[in-house]
Amino acid sequence: MTSKVDSVEPARVLGLDVGKAQVALHDLVSGRTQMIANTFKALRAALADFADYDLAVCETTGGYERAALDACLATGVPAHRADAARVKAFIASHGGRAKTDPIDAAWLARYGAERGSSVRRWLPPDPARAAFAALVRLRQDVLVQRTQTKNRRAAPCCGPEAPFLDAQIAFFDGQIAALDAAIDAALRRTDDLAGAEAMLRTIPGIGPVAARTLLALLPELGALSVKQAASLAGLAPHPRDSGRTSGRRRMTGGRQGLKPTLFMAALSAARRHPKLKLFYNRLIEAGKPKRLALAAVARKLVIYANAVLKPHHALT
Repeated sequence: MTSKVDSVEPARVLGLDVGKAQVALHDLVSGRTQMIANTFKALRAALADFADYDLAVCETTGGYERAALDACLATGVPAHRADAARVKAFIASHGGRAKTDPIDAAWLARYGAERGSSVRRWLPPDPARAAFAALVRLRQDVLVQRTQTKNRRAAPCCGPEAPFLDAQIAFFDGQIAALDAAIDAALRRTDDLAGAEAMLRTIPGIGPVAARTLLALLPELGALSVKQAASLAGLAPHPRDSGRTSGRRRMTGGRQGLKPTLFMAALSAARRHPKLKLFYNRLIEAGKPKRLALAAVARKLVIYANAVLKPHHALT
């Protein structure tokens, strides 16, 4: 979760380069860096000396940053969890090449000082939503593993390993069934999520899997602009023009795990949604490749989903 940005550029900034065991903390004011154990207790003690600071910046590191973010919240230091790709581009724009934990912490502090007025502050996610999203992400991972195993089982050269692969597939089937039950239970425990899912499923083409994936991976739905919704889903075509050359626009970025589910939903919507079926057929008749036509349908689905959830988001 994030809160609104401040309008004043921060002056006192901390950079936190998070590792599995340690965190490099750089103080932009003094220029000093210290190494701290990556535990909530140790980080809270270290951050107590910086309770009046304007901002602390860390990167997304697969969950290892959570102790640092919680420690910032406990000590009253506003925090920003930066996108690693943006920080990398920022460092490259300044010609940075050397890489150590203290150097990275210093760059994060500098990033916060230069971009602090435009970045959103981190807030802890709702526990129920966080648990629901974790289950949905795990289901996606298990699906990928099952598909890989099925492909290996179907290979012409599959021989003595076949029984072992069959056992793996059966195990993954059981895991997916158990995860579906756990996700159903998580929805029933949270009226907000259950209501949002019901609203999304009124859109032809969006079934239970697509609805739950959108709620888990794109929780901002209902509070986004049309362009923001398409961009976060990775379905916004970005221009590649230079001078007189007009390059093919490509869809890049977006939240990991959304596109495959949205393309499957688009296949269904191209057959079942009254307006999107006409839209898809019109694109095909105009000579557009099927993949591009489906991408356009998927983009419209996300926009529809965002619009459907706007009244629901206003009430929560």
